[in-house]
Amino acid sequence: MKLLIDFFPIILFFVAFKAWGIYVATGVAIVATIAQIAYIHFKHGKVEPMQWLSLGVIVLFGGATLLAQSETFIKWKPTVLYWLMGGALLVGQLLFRKNFIQSLMGAQIELPAPVWLKLNWAWTGFFSAMGVLNLWVAYNFDTDTWVNFKLFGGMGLMLAFVVAQALYLSRHMKEDGTTAKDAQP
Repeated sequence: MKLLIDFFPIILFFVAFKAWGIYVATGVAIVATIAQIAYIHFKHGKVEPMQWLSLGVIVLFGGATLLAQSETFIKWKPTVLYWLMGGALLVGQLLFRKNFIQSLMGAQIELPAPVWLKLNWAWTGFFSAMGVLNLWVAYNFDTDTWVNFKLFGGMGLMLAFVVAQALYLSRHMKEDGTTAKDAQP
């Protein structure tokens, strides 16, 4: 159910785009994201900072798209969000010496510090690359291709990255889910 809630706005954006075009889809994405945040707030009582950030970015870039009647702004939205997430991981690590990936996942899994650091850098690089890839697709293909990439390509690459990450992490785990004592980063 959580996965459906997480992808609710992008799925509605995709459907609305196919039926009515980019401007209606942008409005639908804004409303769907507001509804998503409201649902999370009332269901769980807490909205994560990244979810607030996502709402702010869609309202800002979606609003600019609608006001200017230019699809350029909405095409930049995923890149800005990816770069903000990657930037947060980078700044957290370099300036604050805090590994936000470990903060998010540390309660579920125990890993050696060097593995957490590699994981943080991997996510930072992934988000940076996804931002660049989004812009490349946005500026080298038509809007329909970009929308298809946004849903299927972006989610597919994220899934592949998570699976690769899980395979990497499995090398550092014992069967009971604890850290392998002799794990090498």
